[in-house]
Amino acid sequence: MSPRPADPSKPRRRMRGFERTSGLLTQRVRRATESRGFSETRVLTHWAEIVGQEIAAIARPVSVNYGRGSFGATLTVLTTGANAPMLQMQEPRLREKVNAVYGYAAISRIRFTQTAPTGFAEGQAQFAPPPPPAPRAPNAACRRRAEDLAGEVCDDSLRKALASLGALVLNKSKRQSETPE
Repeated sequence: MSPRPADPSKPRRRMRGFERTSGLLTQRVRRATESRGFSETRVLTHWAEIVGQEIAAIARPVSVNYGRGSFGATLTVLTTGANAPMLQMQEPRLREKVNAVYGYAAISRIRFTQTAPTGFAEGQAQFAPPPPPAPRAPNAACRRRAEDLAGEVCDDSLRKALASLGALVLNKSKRQSETPE
C-alpha cells in the first residue's frame, strides 16, 4: 500500500521541532506579492536596501504591471507630490538598482504616483518608520531602591553609575511586570 499524495490545498504540517517563521510565511507572502505583480518579493521586503534610506523614506513600491506585447514591466512607486519630480530625475538609476535584484532588465519603466500628505486618509503619506519611543525616566522608588543596593560601593563615581543603571533596570522590570499579557 503506497502513501497517499499530499493535498496541495492543505498546509504542510511540521515534522518536528521548531521552524523559522519566515519558512512558515513564505508561501503566503509570495501569493500576496504575486497578486500585485511582484515576482521578486525582495523588491518589497528590502526596498530600503535596494534604493537607499533617503529614497525609501519618501517612496514605496506599489505594483508591477506587465504590458501586452511589450518587453519589460512598469513599476509603480507611491510618493508625495513634492518628491515626485526629484524621483523622476533619478529614474534611470532607480531602474538599474531594481533590475539588479531581478538579475535582468525586468523593469523598463517606473511610474510615480503622487499622494497628498494630508487628505482622505490622514497620515498615509508617511513612509519612514516612526522613531523609537524615548525611555521613561525611573520613578523615585526605583531610584531609591537602586541607591540602597549600590550603597556599599566605596568609589563615588562607580556607586553613582551603578545606582543609575540599577534604577533603569528596576524601572524596566517594573514596567514589564505591569503590562497585561
